[in-house]
Amino acid sequence: MTQWIEIGALDEIPRLGSRVVRTPGGNIAVFRTESDEVFALDDRCPHKGGPLSQGIVHNKRVTCPLHNFVIELASGQAVAPDEGCTHTHPAKVENGTVWLALRQAAAVS
Repeated sequence: MTQWIEIGALDEIPRLGSRVVRTPGGNIAVFRTESDEVFALDDRCPHKGGPLSQGIVHNKRVTCPLHNFVIELASGQAVAPDEGCTHTHPAKVENGTVWLALRQAAAVS
């Protein structure tokens, strides 16, 4: 089950920047590209756990601030200097508002 939550206005996230959303499952970094696309990844580099939200956004990638791992924003896949993957989350912009999809745990009966 997925729940969409409102993050705020697109203009509140700087171009080529990010915003951190704190969730019970961990922090999620929501990135904005130069062309106003939004992507969301776990705020944790697959290499050594660096905060991707503090990395440099370029094109549709982010470079981890700790060890220069380059991560594809759309897939979460590391492209340099090694391999690895971080979890992606659905994100969208509707009428200038950014939305993030969070998975809800299934109810236990």
